[in-house]
Amino acid sequence: MTNYFSSNFTLGILGGGQLGKMMGYETRKFDIRTHVLDPSAEAPFRISCDHFEQGDLMDYETVYNFGKKVDVLTFEIEGVNIEALAQLESEGKKVYPSSETLKNIQDKGVQKNFYKQHNIPTAPFLVFNTKAELTEAIVRKDLTLPFVWKSCTGGYDGTGVSVIRNESDIIPLADRPCIAESLIPFKNELAVIVVRNPSGEVKTYPVVEMEFHPVANQVEYVICPARIDDKVATNARDIAVKVSEAFKHVGLLAVEMFQTEDDKIIINEVAPRPHNSGHYSIEASYTNQFEQQIRAILDLPLGNTDSKVGGIMVNLVGAEGHTGDVVYQNIEKIMAMDGVTPHIYGKKQTRPFRKMGHVTIVNEDIDKAREIAQEVKGLIKVISK
Repeated sequence: MTNYFSSNFTLGILGGGQLGKMMGYETRKFDIRTHVLDPSAEAPFRISCDHFEQGDLMDYETVYNFGKKVDVLTFEIEGVNIEALAQLESEGKKVYPSSETLKNIQDKGVQKNFYKQHNIPTAPFLVFNTKAELTEAIVRKDLTLPFVWKSCTGGYDGTGVSVIRNESDIIPLADRPCIAESLIPFKNELAVIVVRNPSGEVKTYPVVEMEFHPVANQVEYVICPARIDDKVATNARDIAVKVSEAFKHVGLLAVEMFQTEDDKIIINEVAPRPHNSGHYSIEASYTNQFEQQIRAILDLPLGNTDSKVGGIMVNLVGAEGHTGDVVYQNIEKIMAMDGVTPHIYGKKQTRPFRKMGHVTIVNEDIDKAREIAQEVKGLIKVISK
């Protein structure tokens, strides 16, 4: 067994954003040496890793040369060079999740076709290479309005997703490969995090419920446990495991899903890394998602995924009309509230809807936690000087 702790073993992480920074809390806890690669000199993870390199995550040589210097390689963002990962694997380097897993997830068109091939329930869809092809399909009535437009690559935090209700909604869309997905009426947006190590041990976290901002299409609240029937929750966890088995992933897989009007579960999309829907776990779970990611990719025993207490996560995003040096207005007021913990990501500049941090609210009573979350949301504002 490799000695990961207080040793020369090096874990490489592609991406040094907030997910990396929070993973860094766990590598510090265990005294595991980390090397980080990120395009930004201001990357949040820079402050806590052992070695930082600035570089392009999509550049083959940069990723390949970085990977050569570490013992195990992982990523906290999907936008990385897959060819470099595949080459490293062919040379015997451990990369988790694998390049094969990422190849089936990175492009949403490929991801949706993967569900179809593996009989995984998902909304009906069509894939288009250009905006002209999309427009032609509407003219030919192959595609009916309304539908959900998603960019095949590059979408995050609500960008790259639009609901197309009439033809004029198509005008501002980028001319790029995309998918058009049927608009499915649903009761709830849910998520399940599945964790798997190379030895094949698998665990799931409780189902969480997500409430979205109507304009920014970003998650505003993540509620754990989801306020749903036990039968629906069991089904959601079972389907998440089926998705995980199909992707053969190692590490964390966040499976986002819809609960339809008739209580069926259909898959929306997945992320092969720690995820916004698991942030509540830092305060509310026996083993938070970031520690679990480290345990999984190093083939250590997986931790207990149960919650100790009900938890709600509120995203802190830049207020509209504010760009520049960040100020967290009223942060001391929310810190005076019981069970409320803010997490600040370390981004010095705010802009409208940029993810700047999150707040966790824990309470034995999930409905009470939701009330406090609403109060927190109303109090704290991410503004500029």
